[in-house]
Amino acid sequence: MTHTTHGQRTAVVTGAARGIGAAVAKRLARDGLAVGVIDLDEADCAATVEAITSDGGSATAVAADVADEAAVTAAVARVAAELGPPTVLVNNAGVGGPNADIAEMTTQQWDTVLGVNLRGPFFVTRAIGPHMRAAGWGRIVNMSSISALGDTGRVDYAGAKAGLIGFTKSLALQLGQHGITANAIAPGFVASDMTRTSARRLGRDFEEHQRIAARSIPVGRVGQPEDIAHTASFLVSPEAGFVSGQVIYVAGGPVD
Repeated sequence: MTHTTHGQRTAVVTGAARGIGAAVAKRLARDGLAVGVIDLDEADCAATVEAITSDGGSATAVAADVADEAAVTAAVARVAAELGPPTVLVNNAGVGGPNADIAEMTTQQWDTVLGVNLRGPFFVTRAIGPHMRAAGWGRIVNMSSISALGDTGRVDYAGAKAGLIGFTKSLALQLGQHGITANAIAPGFVASDMTRTSARRLGRDFEEHQRIAARSIPVGRVGQPEDIAHTASFLVSPEAGFVSGQVIYVAGGPVD
């Protein structure tokens, strides 16, 4: 599941089998980047890779649990070998546990959510950093959430997404001297597997769930994965070189 054209910039997008990650991977490929499509199961990445390669782009699918340090190291090495050294990174892989009062939240749920959403970006960024430093250029985009501002029943997810903002700002301060920028995107309600799961937990039809959400969004609609992909496309572009350490809320209206 690999189509390679060396000489072009290479990006890594985690959690890219579906949803926001898939939309970002496909958009970056249209922008001319080769894309390492990383997700838990390589077979699940097939549709994203096929969409890219059938459109003339370059992509390879790699299986990795981003919370597993050794798996991340191996995945980044494989992308570098097959597509060239990655200098663009979108840390998108994420997971959300069920809503729970902190008194009832298990340690396992906390560790799982923090492991994927915060530990994962640390591992992937650390693995790709040397390639960016060697190139004297890099773009890092971390997928946070409006939940970083606080989310009832989701102290694990909110804590991880808030931590990702601090991580992003610190990267911007530390890596700017190497020509590397780091920014965070904080999506609002986006139609995705995660929000579909939320609807199911509430006993709602997904269409109804979206209509209810849209009522509180100033632009009058919920977000689509492509809305996030458009923003990521700008942040990883050469033109965004003076934008670093920022959190961009892609949520249809003010949230902070």
